[in-house]
Amino acid sequence: MLERVRTTAKPTWFDSDKCFIDGRWVEPQSGRRLPLEDPSRGVEIGEIARGEAADIDAAVEAAERALGGAWGKLTATERGRLMAKLAELIKERVEELARIEALDVGKPLKQGRADALAMARYMEFYAGAADKVMGETIPYLDGYTVYTLREPHGVTGHIVPWNYPMQIAGRTIGAALAMGNACVLKPAEEACLTSLALADLAREAGFPPGALNVVPGLGEEAGAALAAHPGVRHLSFTGSVTVGALVQEAAARHVAPVTLELGGKSPQLVFADANLERALPFLVNAGIQNAGQTCSAASRILVERKRYGEVVERMAARYKTLKVGPADADLDVGQLISNRQK
Repeated sequence: MLERVRTTAKPTWFDSDKCFIDGRWVEPQSGRRLPLEDPSRGVEIGEIARGEAADIDAAVEAAERALGGAWGKLTATERGRLMAKLAELIKERVEELARIEALDVGKPLKQGRADALAMARYMEFYAGAADKVMGETIPYLDGYTVYTLREPHGVTGHIVPWNYPMQIAGRTIGAALAMGNACVLKPAEEACLTSLALADLAREAGFPPGALNVVPGLGEEAGAALAAHPGVRHLSFTGSVTVGALVQEAAARHVAPVTLELGGKSPQLVFADANLERALPFLVNAGIQNAGQTCSAASRILVERKRYGEVVERMAARYKTLKVGPADADLDVGQLISNRQK
């Protein structure tokens, strides 16, 4: 019998309606809120902070203090140990994080578990890399010593999307923290709960105040302020091509480098000699994972002509067996995150 998990209550082990700045849960300076909705049921279940430019300013200032204080004084090995501890805490809370993701995004619990474990794995990987990135000595002319140093950018900004908030926060925040940067994270307003949970777990792991700050809010308010902030020395953005271009333009005004991961198409190729028993599960799952809301979703399948009819017939048969339902039912396909996505 399928056990149904109640996901309609917002999490209580961290302050999900506040910003996380300088190691503390703080009210947004405007006092404004945004509704928190459960996409599986289309109901409002609470509120989140509506951070704005003033909150981004406070977060950047906290990150700068961390760089000049306890966080900046840690050795690479010490940073790696903190990140390894954070990875362990994430693994201990996989079920809770999966339920939060189900509540926030509408994806089945099994997909939320996979995302939480992926976030932990990113932290483990970068924990091991923290003390293994080093400079070089370079042969040159007599009388010269030439070498390179690898130093943190400083304050880094991270704007992550709503479809995979745990995975993308893990790989962008993890890399930045491992190299000694202090981070300001702006999650998507549609799905910011696991980013806030990550901040609380980082606090529990022992990260100094200001090393990781999270400011929820609208993209055109908090996101735009983060992209344009002169104190942000490197920016990471995952999202649409249109918004990515705006982020790049804003960062260019203060000459900050930008890492962009933007939308695209991802055709799957099926050749005549393909083993369809092995290929079909991947082809179907690539299209339905996260209800198809994935930048690498199988939005197109290119099939060699002599197998075309067979592939279409067998894929159709597989699609007919899929079960769709609310996130806590843990079926094959969950909900779209909002009506706008239909």
